[in-house]
Amino acid sequence: MTFDREHKIRTAVIGVGYLGRFHAQKYASLPGSELVAVVDLDPAVAHQSAGEYGTLALTDYRDLFGKVDAVSIVVPTQLHYEVAKECLSQGIHVLLEKPMTATLAEADELIALAKRYNLVLQVGHLERFNSATLALQKFLSMPRFIESHRLAPFSPRGTDVSVMLDLMIHDIDIILSIVNSSVKEIHANGASVLTDDIDIANARIQFANDCVANVTASRVSMKAQRKMRIFQQDAYISIDFQDKILSIYRKGTKEMFPSIPEITHEESRFGQSDAIKAEIEAFLKAVREGTPPPVSGEEGRRALAIALQISGMLSG
Repeated sequence: MTFDREHKIRTAVIGVGYLGRFHAQKYASLPGSELVAVVDLDPAVAHQSAGEYGTLALTDYRDLFGKVDAVSIVVPTQLHYEVAKECLSQGIHVLLEKPMTATLAEADELIALAKRYNLVLQVGHLERFNSATLALQKFLSMPRFIESHRLAPFSPRGTDVSVMLDLMIHDIDIILSIVNSSVKEIHANGASVLTDDIDIANARIQFANDCVANVTASRVSMKAQRKMRIFQQDAYISIDFQDKILSIYRKGTKEMFPSIPEITHEESRFGQSDAIKAEIEAFLKAVREGTPPPVSGEEGRRALAIALQISGMLSG
């Protein structure tokens, strides 16, 4: 089913904790959306969010069936599969937070359901909608070496999964999207620091085309950092996801030293942008037009597969 421009898409958010509240805010503000309800197991949380956005408060997502066209699912990872499966089975388009599921078998079933019912299944890899990430695309040719650091102070939120599924999966997703090659080999190291799971990890991912990605993620650092450096034959690209700065270094036409070209530098700084709004707008556009979403279920599964592989290597 597609929607004409005058038809508002009936939306809801399942799980209105820290991140879900922002989803509800965007759905309530977008002209093509009618926020029908918010859902949370905690009645007080549901009613608080519903009061803020003038909508209905529910504690059971099944009460949405037959009343909405599209939902954001922002519940703990272990519940993603169950909630998304029932929503898809009821003909509801789904924007599912990352990591999309706890297992690859669950991811495969959700992808199959979305295809069976011709529904949009978008995975919430929010960093794809960062304004610096979007600007990066036109400078990419054939990356040969990539290095990323995603560091964060400890927070109880997100500790239901390892740091690979909590933080590293963002960079895994971006790297897979820009390296057009299959993964050949992975080496990984990690450690538990504050939780019983892996809190800091490094993975070296080698692709079949010989590109190598060195990926580090930590949720026990003193300060936050989200940076990636990309080396390719014609340029060195530095991207700061946090401060939204994109720097491009290239060989110039003049010589810096005999037979060594000068290095030219251009830098772009992007103002504060709303990545969650952009993500939800893209989801609603895919729903309205019946087109593939920017981050498909297949892409979400691909990032999940690598994150789970690294997790398995470190938990053994």
